[in-house]
Amino acid sequence: MGKSKVLWLIAFLTVFCLFIDFQSKLDFSFGPVRIKRDLRPRFGLDLQGGTHLVLKADMKEIKEEDRERALESAKNIISRRVDLFGVTEPVIQTSKSGDEYRIIVELPGIKEINQAINLIGKTAQLDFREEKEGSPSGNILLDFKKTGLTGKDLVRSQVTFDPNTGKPQVSLEFNEEGKKKFAEITKRNVGKRVAIFLDEVPVTIPKVNEPINDGRAVISGDFTVDQAKNLSIQLNAGALPVPIKIIEQRNIGATLGQESVRRSIRAGLVGLLTVVLFMIAYYGKLGLIADIALVIYGLITFALYKLIPVTLTLPGIAGFILSVGMAVDSNILIFERMREEIRSGEPWQRAMEFGFGRAWDSIKDANICTLITCFILFNPFDWSFLNTSGMVKGFALTLGLGVIISLFTGVVVTRTLLRSFLK
Repeated sequence: MGKSKVLWLIAFLTVFCLFIDFQSKLDFSFGPVRIKRDLRPRFGLDLQGGTHLVLKADMKEIKEEDRERALESAKNIISRRVDLFGVTEPVIQTSKSGDEYRIIVELPGIKEINQAINLIGKTAQLDFREEKEGSPSGNILLDFKKTGLTGKDLVRSQVTFDPNTGKPQVSLEFNEEGKKKFAEITKRNVGKRVAIFLDEVPVTIPKVNEPINDGRAVISGDFTVDQAKNLSIQLNAGALPVPIKIIEQRNIGATLGQESVRRSIRAGLVGLLTVVLFMIAYYGKLGLIADIALVIYGLITFALYKLIPVTLTLPGIAGFILSVGMAVDSNILIFERMREEIRSGEPWQRAMEFGFGRAWDSIKDANICTLITCFILFNPFDWSFLNTSGMVKGFALTLGLGVIISLFTGVVVTRTLLRSFLK
């Protein structure tokens, strides 16, 4: 691709990001496709204010081998309840301290705290329902009636695989009382649907193919492994009801968050201005080109924050401010290599190309090391032996995005601008 085409591509990207940065929402149609998106910046608990809750799960009635699964089930159901409550970007984590099993819940921007506590704190209610006689009304809650079979009758649910097709499926195992109830339900509903509700919301509505008398059933379908696991966790949330007790509640005021935002923006502007002035003072026209690339870097970064979207926390803003300095780091390496080439007698144009080529190894190695660190801090797979803090993850995410974008602006954008405007 010629340098003029790359230059036009950079110009288009800059204008597009500038448009996104100053929009609060997108709402337009392109033929049959309609795009509707909220583009307002999202702030975390420490900036927006909200509530921090620590909940203790009572495991006295749960077998030792089932406790980890019960805790994960409780976390899953709390997460679903919080989503239904309408909290934006909540943070929900599990924690084990000695013999105590805890769930940490952070609710940014929440106002009806008592309602949220009542919603989170109650035990999951799982029950099985059968179709009512007559024509369906279209309302699932009205079309199904309770059978008396509940989560208390379910021993466990787990993911298994069909021995004939190898497809994942979800198995159910009932206790003695539940076995009798389930046998009667399946006997009178052959060819009909039986709905499984969790907290008055249908989880799955399988069809009964034959009576089941041994208390062991299988829910089959076109599941992926992840879908089967999620369904199993939802069912276990009712099969292993864990009483939840709130042991800590901390309110964080929005005033503290607004002050933190102001100070962070001030620090970021001071840092950015210092970098801009240093580059112009030390490298002249080269520094000015690098500063233009830095502005483009800022526009792309903020646009990505809004499009992904990224929930900004105070550590996340710190990660962005740190990445601002790193955004021009590659330019400094390139410019110094260019100076070395010029001192060795190379003409300016060749010195520029050699500078970019020979500085690339250092730029690549330094940024790969930073990205590896960001990966470890972000811990995308939630490995228990690594960090699980949401605040640290916010720092890692903004820093990682900053490093990736800086590779583009520091090398591609700066190089194209130098080739186009300096001789």
